[in-house]
Formats: sequence, C-alpha cells, structure tokens
Amino acid sequence: MRVILLKDVNKVGKKGDIVKVSDGYGQNFLIKNKLAVLSTEAGKAEVAKQKEAERLADLERKKEAEALAKTLEDITLEFKVKVGKEGRVFGSISTKQIVNKLQNEHQITVDKRKFVDASPVADLGTTKKKIELYKGVIGTINVELVEK
Repeated sequence: MRVILLKDVNKVGKKGDIVKVSDGYGQNFLIKNKLAVLSTEAGKAEVAKQKEAERLADLERKKEAEALAKTLEDITLEFKVKVGKEGRVFGSISTKQIVNKLQNEHQITVDKRKFVDASPVADLGTTKKKIELYKGVIGTINVELVEK
C-alpha cells in the first residue's frame, strides 16, 4: 500500500513523502490516526491543499513579525541602575528582564531565547539589542541604562 504522510512518522518518513507500507499498518495505524492518506489523486490534492494553507499561514506570520519589528524600533526601555565610582554599573540587565519589561509596559511578548546577542547589558547609555522575530526577520529594541 502506498500512502502520503501528513506528519513526520518515526522510521517511516517525513511529512509529504509517498511511502510504501504494509496494508495493516497503513489502514490500522497511519490512516486511522490521520498520519497519512492513500496515495490517490484525491489524497494528492488534499496534501497540495494542506501545503498551500501552510504557505499562506507562513506568509501571514512573516507579515506580523515585520510589523512587530517596526513597532520595536520605536520603543526604548529604560532601566534605572545603581552606579559606583567612575560610572561602573552594579550588575547588569538580562534578556529576561528586557522581555518582562516589554511585556509589562507594551504588552509585546517575545521569547528571551530569540535574542541574537544574549549577553546582558552592563553599560550606561543606550544599547541596541536584536531579536529574531521570525525566520529572516530581525527586530531591534533600544535598552537604556540610566543612573538611579
């Protein structure tokens, strides 16, 4: 029996592959659990329709990420920090603190693991931090440290 996989199946194949499996495995597991469809014209049309829907959803997510990148460019997050002699900052501002302040003040949620340079900010003044919002879409946010 030949089937088209709708999802990745361990030790069988990747999503979209046309594979040959035993009749019982194909009917009783793959098709029953909606992991595959029969390799017929209708099955191929269904897979093509699903791929088109995924492509459109991907384009929509990319547009949203680009709009968010433009929004982030206008935002400056200000952190008040203790400063010692010669203008040295006590401690630093981590990506987690940046994400929390962005969420609390602007209701924008980003993943702290998506920062391109995840090093903490430890210098007075304005620092630009880059965030990968989506594949190929990089947003920049200004982080400003001021003396308390």
